Amino acid sequence: MSEFTGPDFYQKNFDPKAYLAMYYPLEGGTVHEHLQFVLKRLARIFSSGKVKGETIIDIGTGPTIYQLLSACEAFNNVIVSDFTDKNREELKAWLINQPGAFDWSPVVKYVCQLEGNRISWTEKEDRLRKAIKQVLRCDVMQNNPLSPVVLPQVDCILSCLCLEGACKDVEAYVTALKNITNLLKPGGYLVLTGVLGSHYYMVGEVWFSGLFLTEDIIKESLSGIGYIVENFETSAKQFWKEVSGFSDFFVLFARRSA
Repeated sequence: MSEFTGPDFYQKNFDPKAYLAMYYPLEGGTVHEHLQFVLKRLARIFSSGKVKGETIIDIGTGPTIYQLLSACEAFNNVIVSDFTDKNREELKAWLINQPGAFDWSPVVKYVCQLEGNRISWTEKEDRLRKAIKQVLRCDVMQNNPLSPVVLPQVDCILSCLCLEGACKDVEAYVTALKNITNLLKPGGYLVLTGVLGSHYYMVGEVWFSGLFLTEDIIKESLSGIGYIVENFETSAKQFWKEVSGFSDFFVLFARRSA
């Protein structure tokens, strides 16, 4: 798929339930290796004592909450955001424990194990639900991605599997990074997870474009707007081979210059 699938296409065609069924199959309580890779690194980042504070904003949350399970231990307030109405509705369904909401319990249990089973998985879910203060619309191509909502700059920005789909080219990618950085305090941390070498991915039978990124492109983009990349880890693709075109997963964290 070579044509860029922009925001209107996402609003109309992105089906969160199809996405969750395709990319997060949790039948039998198993957590596949991609999720393990990401969850282990997020647990390490948010338990380090370095990446912590009062408020974290998740940009492009989609219909998922796995990326926030360790973050809610390091931050008192969690703000989630997504461009599409359907994704925000899916998030709200989980937040109120609505019947039929996606069951993340195998992932929650796995994260609790990573964190030493200090609390039960039900307590972890309760903690995250209480920590999430707002579910907002976001558009990373706007100078204030959360417009019309205006927030004080926060301690950390998290974004997982978002920018590769939202950006048409590397120039747009840098613009999006600058825009989300407007939400971050000087000296604050940016935590990104995503994929390298992307071309496309599918949700159900619908194809979505993906931005081709390399580790060098990402590091140069971040350095160019005032970040110091403190850690960058990759893992070769092992899952989703038939429904997405990319080479590696990555997790990084970077500090915004003071």
